[in-house]
Amino acid sequence: MTDLRPMGDSGTTRLSLRVPARGLVGYRSEFLTDTRGEGFLHHQFHSWGPWAGVLKGRGRGVLVADRVGKSVGFALQNLQERGTLFVSPGEEVYGGMIVGENARPGDLDVNVAKEKKLTNMRAAGSDESIKLEPPRRITLEVALEFIEDDELIEITPDAVRLRKTVLDQNMRKKAAKRAKG
Repeated sequence: MTDLRPMGDSGTTRLSLRVPARGLVGYRSEFLTDTRGEGFLHHQFHSWGPWAGVLKGRGRGVLVADRVGKSVGFALQNLQERGTLFVSPGEEVYGGMIVGENARPGDLDVNVAKEKKLTNMRAAGSDESIKLEPPRRITLEVALEFIEDDELIEITPDAVRLRKTVLDQNMRKKAAKRAKG
């Protein structure tokens, strides 16, 4: 931080920082969320500088679909407790596709196509309506900021999707073991 000062009587503050440009990729959306849309963000090239080290990653894992199918509201309702979802009911998914952000560190393979078990028994309140939060839609800028080294962005005319480089969950686990050992 190079400067911090209040701006008049409006309660706003001006911050001047010197950061690497690669650290600003995708930051605009986070900044607008933090300031509730009230902040102004301006950046200008200052100078070339030495390598400042590796930037901190996202710190959370992802929810990865473990099979091909259509996402189902019943499964998504159970999964929204584990993190933020990127898909809505009825969307086609495939194994290795990232369907959400995990609330904890580490990736989690999930079944978004899991159907509710059907029984002949009926109980009052057993068929409750499913309440889902709207999925977080991924734009290209958000995707570029979000991905880690083992992930890819899939861009089609209809959608921007995230996926793991290695789609098969068993192969991903083997590759992770090889990387550690």
